[in-house]
Amino acid sequence: MDRWEWAYEGYEPMEERLREALCTLGNGYFATRGAAPETDAGGPHYPGTYVAGCYNRLVSTVEGGEGSAARDVENEDMVNMPNWLPLRFRILDGTPDGGPGYLPGGPADSPVSGLGDGSAPSWWTPDDGGLLAYRQRLDLRHGILARTLRLEDAAGRRLRVEQHRLVHMGQPHLAALRTVLTAENWTGTLEVESALDGGVANEGVERYRALNGRHLTGHSTGSTAPDTVWVRCRTTNSEIGVALAARTRLESGEAVSARTDLSGVRPARRLTGAVRPGRPVTVVKTVSLHTSHDIAVSEPLHAALEDIDHAPGFPDLLDTHRSAWDELWRHAELEVPGEAGHILRVHLFHVMQTLSPHITDLDVGVPARGLHGEAYRGHVFWDELFVLPYLNVHFPEVSRALLAYRHRRLPEAVRAAEDSGYEGAMFPWQSGSDGREETQTLHLNPRSGRWLPDHSRLQHHVGSAIAYNIWQYWQASGDTDFMHTRGAETLLRIAQFWGSAARYDADLGRYRILGVVGPDEYHEAYPDRERPGLDDNAYTNVTAAWVLGRALETLRTLPEPLCEELCLKLGLDGETLERWDDVSRRLRVPFHAGVISQFDGYGELAELDWEGYRRRYGDIRRLDRILEAEGDTVNRYQASKQADALMLGYLFQPAELAGLFERLGYTLDDELWRRTVDHYLHRTSHGSTLSSLVHGWVLARVRRPEAWRYVQEALVSDIADIQGGTTAEGIHLGAMAGTLDLVQRGLTGLETRGGALRMDPAPLPELSEFGFTIRYRHHWGVGVRMRSDRMRVSLPGSAEAPVRLVLPDRTVTVEPGESAWLDLAGR
Repeated sequence: MDRWEWAYEGYEPMEERLREALCTLGNGYFATRGAAPETDAGGPHYPGTYVAGCYNRLVSTVEGGEGSAARDVENEDMVNMPNWLPLRFRILDGTPDGGPGYLPGGPADSPVSGLGDGSAPSWWTPDDGGLLAYRQRLDLRHGILARTLRLEDAAGRRLRVEQHRLVHMGQPHLAALRTVLTAENWTGTLEVESALDGGVANEGVERYRALNGRHLTGHSTGSTAPDTVWVRCRTTNSEIGVALAARTRLESGEAVSARTDLSGVRPARRLTGAVRPGRPVTVVKTVSLHTSHDIAVSEPLHAALEDIDHAPGFPDLLDTHRSAWDELWRHAELEVPGEAGHILRVHLFHVMQTLSPHITDLDVGVPARGLHGEAYRGHVFWDELFVLPYLNVHFPEVSRALLAYRHRRLPEAVRAAEDSGYEGAMFPWQSGSDGREETQTLHLNPRSGRWLPDHSRLQHHVGSAIAYNIWQYWQASGDTDFMHTRGAETLLRIAQFWGSAARYDADLGRYRILGVVGPDEYHEAYPDRERPGLDDNAYTNVTAAWVLGRALETLRTLPEPLCEELCLKLGLDGETLERWDDVSRRLRVPFHAGVISQFDGYGELAELDWEGYRRRYGDIRRLDRILEAEGDTVNRYQASKQADALMLGYLFQPAELAGLFERLGYTLDDELWRRTVDHYLHRTSHGSTLSSLVHGWVLARVRRPEAWRYVQEALVSDIADIQGGTTAEGIHLGAMAGTLDLVQRGLTGLETRGGALRMDPAPLPELSEFGFTIRYRHHWGVGVRMRSDRMRVSLPGSAEAPVRLVLPDRTVTVEPGESAWLDLAGR
């Protein structure tokens, strides 16, 4: 397979939704799943189009089960927009090699319209059969989805179909589909219908289907001469206006007739053409999509029609689209050989088309499942923690925009903290349109069929993730304008929350953070308590201490007038800052059996019969669902979805992590960390796609021979859908970006800290040769090349200052226009 191609041979209905997710095309503004244009939602197919940041709320009635009363629940979802893809075809008449004409896909004695009973021939779909060949090819370099198929109907008429689809990376409101149909052995008439389907709903996630998914209302349709139809509607609650316009033209072939159908909510153009063997009929559909959220747009329909009026033909659209993708790849060069490199390029493609530079003008965050499906309702979680470190050194303007999304929701986070009795900002675990908590109160266990209380909103560590990303962005970009304003305010508000959440325990002589849920997510409560939440989650406490330390450092580095303004605005005084310093040095980290405890009391939980459960169930990644269906609970066991104590080794390089523990009054040496890694390695089910990524990252430095297994699993997590159906509902953007960051930071030890580039390489034998370029401060195109026991760092020529490169055993200064080869032998 070409390294710039991701392809599928043959038609496999059971894999269709997975392929649709992985063949999604987008440009940051909107994205469309890679569904076949002639299919509707249902069965193996789910076409979906999603506009970044467009959400709507609906109320649903949920049955309580087991005698409990039904209740109403409200959920906010990223809205499935009207489907622009529909383009279908059928053979109206024709004779292969002088024989009788028949319906495509029908029995041998089924006459075509007008030759027998007068019934209309059916529109062809891949599920009708008759496929002689079927191939999909995703061009990763240029963001083009190509599809080639050959079919033969019951009468022996063969038709070749070639399609090329794009969602324009340069003009973010445009998309296009070119279809070339060629009769191979018959002469007759072919009809093509090009439509816009406004009758869609959110139905792409099976466990949500009992909930209300009809987000669009107020449909109207129309046409403009001679070749354009449009559909207009709005979301039911958020009242976002939506408009799509589609221009359909016959670019080659002999036209017989054309008509417009505006019935219902599916406006369509129908083109009929004469076909002869070997003479292609080419149909080009160009689409514009606008919403009332768009900047500098007063009326979405007017904007959509204006775009269509001025849109060039397909060849010009293709050229400008390719040029825009070429520019993106120049800023994100990544060279990794072999299969791993091929998969990493797929991951990078999906990261760039979800979070392209177009989002700098949008109010959007990092959707955990991309713009690729409806899982997680399109919400923003903590996944940006795994995404921004990559973007910081390739597309820092995108990172800044994503952090601005959080800052705009700071007032809502402050209100949430106040309502819960805290100071500062308590960011929601799931965020959407306006920053309120969007985490569901109930979730469905598909294995048991029961709706259960959901306490994941207690994952307050999302605030630490936001603070971490602010700090990392500043270190990489040197953007003091952002840091001295929105960045500092957000960071200090999060520190203010942790300072107020910490409770002093005189018996322990330590501060404690009580009643939280860690990144593990399996453990939401103690087995003998009705009240949800756990105490002293190690990850939560250590990152909270880090946030407090960085907040104090930020105040020391701010210009004095800005520092005074912020302290006055936030109500910070000397006593508060002294408390922050004290908490940052005396937050409790629990231990048991010579290892870091995931939370207080973890070591007292029962051990699970791991082998027994594997024998009984095979795949036990979702151990929580298995145990609940048995009438048990994972809260009783030392069993983790993802070992969140090990997440500390993902965020911080060994020396920095040891320094954090030292500040807290603990000793974290190599032996204690190795024991901790070993302990959780055998007690983790990897129910999250992020788990294998973190394990691979950590093991690369602790137990290198075992690391590759987890790295491989992280690489194929989505493309092989190892969690059994989840990728079809949307990719896992954090896991994809995390594998890129594994190469970029994990294997090189790259840090942008203290005004220097720091390197502490730990290459894996299976990934010992690779290269990439980054942006560091004002240096564009800093090259990093790893070659087994040597590393080369090069700076492009510029008038900028030299870069200080810090390794564990030496410091090297690299001048602009120069390179440095670093010998790593013996490390």
